[in-house]
Amino acid sequence: MKKAGGEKIMAVSALIVGISDCKVTRDSNSVLVTYALGSCIAVAMHDPVTKVSGLLHYMLPESTIDAKKAELNPFMFADTGIPRLMDVLQSAGGDGKRMVVRLTGGAQVLDSQGVFQIGKRNYLAARKILWKAGILVAAEAVGGEVSRTTRLEVGSGRLWVREGGGIERELVRNTAKGRNGSE
Repeated sequence: MKKAGGEKIMAVSALIVGISDCKVTRDSNSVLVTYALGSCIAVAMHDPVTKVSGLLHYMLPESTIDAKKAELNPFMFADTGIPRLMDVLQSAGGDGKRMVVRLTGGAQVLDSQGVFQIGKRNYLAARKILWKAGILVAAEAVGGEVSRTTRLEVGSGRLWVREGGGIERELVRNTAKGRNGSE
């Protein structure tokens, strides 16, 4: 495709990741997107060498609450979805040692009294699973009381987050300023 000045325009393909869903691609012209993360967590993984990228949107921390559901849809739970995401990425040519991993979501949205703390439990489950796999989290935008939309550019590996209908911002490496990923 060409623009008036002869400049090339690349067609970008958006791959939508729904709730309890996961997508993996190595198409550099693709963008992985998940919308309205509340207490759910998005796990974004990108191999900067092979450009293999994946995005998981899981709902709950542990599959033990419903083994049948976990069998039918492992992406619903952290403990079954994250390992499956890592396996698919590796099968597609990704290397776990190179993966840039970022987390978003884990808000306290429908539990204002903090009784169930699903967002916090989801976040802690992801950190534990990744830590046990020897994978460090490069950046995160988690917690709080707002929903988040997350967009991963496969070609560049850049991750963008929009909180509660606000301005989209790039999620960069963690800093000493806290877990929200902003600088």
